[in-house]
Amino acid sequence: MRTAPVRRLSAGLVTAVLAVSTLAGPRPAVAEDVVIRMAAPDWPPTRFMQEEANRSYKAASGNDVSLEIDFIPWPSFYERVAASLTSGEQKYQMIVTDSQWLGAFIEGGYYLKLNKYIDADPALQALMKDLHPALVAAYSTYPHRSENYYGFPQMPDTHLTWFRQDLFCHEGERAAFEAEFNDTLPCSYEEWQDTDWDRWERIGKFFRRAKGEKLGDSVAEDDFYGIAYQAGKGYDFSTMQINAFFWQWGGGIWDETKEPEGQALGVVNSDVNVEALERYLELLQYAPPAYKTGQMDIFQIQELFMQGKVGAIINWVGLGEPVLDANTSTVHDKVAFALAPGRRGPDGKILRWQNIGGQPFVLTTWNDDKVIEEALAIVKCGCRRTCRSSSPRTAARAACKAS
Repeated sequence: MRTAPVRRLSAGLVTAVLAVSTLAGPRPAVAEDVVIRMAAPDWPPTRFMQEEANRSYKAASGNDVSLEIDFIPWPSFYERVAASLTSGEQKYQMIVTDSQWLGAFIEGGYYLKLNKYIDADPALQALMKDLHPALVAAYSTYPHRSENYYGFPQMPDTHLTWFRQDLFCHEGERAAFEAEFNDTLPCSYEEWQDTDWDRWERIGKFFRRAKGEKLGDSVAEDDFYGIAYQAGKGYDFSTMQINAFFWQWGGGIWDETKEPEGQALGVVNSDVNVEALERYLELLQYAPPAYKTGQMDIFQIQELFMQGKVGAIINWVGLGEPVLDANTSTVHDKVAFALAPGRRGPDGKILRWQNIGGQPFVLTTWNDDKVIEEALAIVKCGCRRTCRSSSPRTAARAACKAS
C-alpha cells in the first residue's frame, strides 16, 4: 500500500487511534456482569484503549461490561496467542490479531465470521461502508478481497520518517551537506517528499559522528548515526522493511495472479528481489551496530532515536507517542515526521510502495450471544477513529447510539 502524506504528528493523534465512548443506555431490570478478555500487543495504541475503557465505557445494554486486555510483548505475541488458541483453553473473547495471521486462525476455526452480524446491524453496515477499502481488504476479509468478513480495523498503521528537526533544519549542517554532496539536506515536508534511497544513504554518511564531534549547535554525547530502519531477527522486524524494497524495485513476494495456487518460489528469490535486498543491506552500514546482531527491531530503533543517538529512522506511526513525551524521550521537542524514502524511477517520480501495518479486532468462535453482542458494541464505539467520513464524530455517535 502507498503511504499517506503526514506532515506533523501530535501525541494525541498517535494515541487516539481508538477511543471507547461513554454511553448511558436504558438499564435492564437486572444488570449482568460481562467480561470481555482480549489478547493484544503491548504498545501505546492498545494501552490507550484499556485506559479509555476503564475511564469511560458504559455499555448501552445496561450490563456491567468490562474490557480486560492481556498485554503481550510483540516478540512473543504470535506464539502466545497461537498457544492459547490451539490449546483449547478458550481464554479470549476478542483478539487484536496481526493481519497476517487471519488466514491461519480462520482456517483453524478460531476466528468468528461476522457477515450475519453485519447484515443484521445497520450500524455495523454503515461502519464498514465508511472504512477505506484498503483497510477492509487488509484487516477484514478472508480469503483476500472476498466478501467474507472476520475483523474490524483497530490500529491502521504505516511507516513514516522520524527525524531530528534541530539537525536537519540547522543552517550549518544544511550548508555542509550541500557542499559535500551537492544535494539538499531535507528539512521541509516538500524536501522529504523528494528524498529517495540515494539521499537517505548520503544522510547516513553525513551524520555519522564520533563521540565529541560537532553535531548541530553542540557535540555528540555518544557515537551518533545518521539513519536506521528495521533489521531484527524477531517476528516481522526485517520483512516489513525488506518488502518495501522488493516492491519499489519491481519485485514481489508471491504470484497473486495464480491465487489460490500462487507460489512464492521463483518470486521471492528473483533477480530483481536479490538486487533490492542488496540495497537494503548496503544501507545498514550507516546504522547503529545493533543490526549486526539482529537486534535492530522497531523498539530498538525507537529507543535509540529517543536517546538522541540517531538522526532519522523509519518506523511505525503506532510507536510515535513516547518520542513526543518528555518523560521518555530526550528529543521530544526536536522531532518532526515525513514520508519514508522511496526509489526514484526513470521518470523522476519516487515510488513508495510498502506494507500496510496495523491490526484488526476479531471475535473468537466460542463466544455466546451475549458476549458477541457486547463485543460488537465495543467495536462500534471504538472503530470510529478508523472511519474516513468527513464527519467522523457524527458517524461515531450514530454507530454508538445504534448499539
